[in-house]
Amino acid sequence: MKPAAGILYGVGLGPGDPELMTLKAARLLSQADVVSYFCKAPQKGHAYTIVSTIIRDDHKQLPLVYPVTTQYPVDDPRYETQLHDFYEEAAQAIAQYLKKGENVALVAVGDPFFYGSFMHMYHRLSGKFTCEVIPGITSMSGCWTNARTPITWGDDVLTVLPGTMDKQQLTKRLKNTDAAVIMKLGSNFPAVREALMVAGLHDRAIYIEYGTMANERILPLSQKTDDEAPYFSLIIVAGQGRRL
Repeated sequence: MKPAAGILYGVGLGPGDPELMTLKAARLLSQADVVSYFCKAPQKGHAYTIVSTIIRDDHKQLPLVYPVTTQYPVDDPRYETQLHDFYEEAAQAIAQYLKKGENVALVAVGDPFFYGSFMHMYHRLSGKFTCEVIPGITSMSGCWTNARTPITWGDDVLTVLPGTMDKQQLTKRLKNTDAAVIMKLGSNFPAVREALMVAGLHDRAIYIEYGTMANERILPLSQKTDDEAPYFSLIIVAGQGRRL
């Protein structure tokens, strides 16, 4: 008899501190047949680090190794082509386990449906297999909490922006919001800082890298003098709305 197909679980791990993982996420991870995670060679990645104490010796592991990360700008055709092919191959690799009736837990830092690679797997596999998504605390929530910075007051409007956005568009959106989170810094960091200056928000901005992780760093943007920013970094600008 052909086994019933397995279930794909998209497991949100939270921002980095393993204790911020939900009970449901931890339970499904411990019960899964296969634990899969995205990573960049040669490292196993932050998602694996978060779950490393939960993974059993008898767990099957499926690392999904990115072919490119920051080698090309996101608007370079080579970036889109290589990542598309990679996601196609990753979906096929996961499907092989699901077809055999094995449950796969694909882990994601933060929330699986918020700027996450899991979404590309969900798009490709949810029409063929049962997929369940376990939400996680977003990285931005963990960051503004550890920065001791309430992000919105009263009727403040919060805008979440990717640092990859065109600098003029980024500046325009920053000028027209009360509070902001800017993600995907990396090599975009100098342009993001300039946009904040033009928008008049530089002095209110807080820079955070590796939020809630062991090597967390939090400081006013005005005190960051270099132009280096890792992938796991973001900037927050708190609203200044109604306080009672």
